[in-house]
Amino acid sequence: MIIAIDGPAASGKGTLARRLAQHYGLPHLDTGLLYRAVAASLIGAGRDLHDVEAATSAARGLGMEEFDEARLRGREMGEAASIVAAMPAVRAALIAAQQRFAQRPQGAVLDGRDIGTVICPEADVKIFVTASAETRAQRRALELAARGEKADYATILADIARRDARDSERADAPLKPAADAVRLDTTAMNIETAFAESLRIVEARRR
Repeated sequence: MIIAIDGPAASGKGTLARRLAQHYGLPHLDTGLLYRAVAASLIGAGRDLHDVEAATSAARGLGMEEFDEARLRGREMGEAASIVAAMPAVRAALIAAQQRFAQRPQGAVLDGRDIGTVICPEADVKIFVTASAETRAQRRALELAARGEKADYATILADIARRDARDSERADAPLKPAADAVRLDTTAMNIETAFAESLRIVEARRR
């Protein structure tokens, strides 16, 4: 069984994907970490984030080993990842690795922004998770504060609006729900309620 979870930043898709993977005993891939790792590679090498050739080279050399999530999940790295993720050549370099992960014998759970539309259009279950920009900014602020990072709500809200525009307006694999995806608005839901609803969606599709 392949479960594709898509949605904008801080919508809760990653948490739901991890919970679903654990529930069904499936491997999980947060594809956003791949783009964050590419951005981190450029930053570490002192390269311009807008350097398409350098970004594509970094993507091609990226391994699927464990990532340093503590470093990659910061707000600045998310913004940097959004820049490299808009590059068609970078996305093309990472597609095959994501599709290989999805084709594991037991299946997989993948979350990102183009899983149901590009990476796994044949997925058994597709869920598009969303929430209001204000709710997502509040969640991200709480998440960053819990890690001891600076968390200014207004700045985070502006970042989310900028990333939403960049992700949805890019020419290659824009953020949008697949035609057969089930939309899940988590604005008024806590994680347990959202997880219960996502389980209901998966079980309904399996039947």
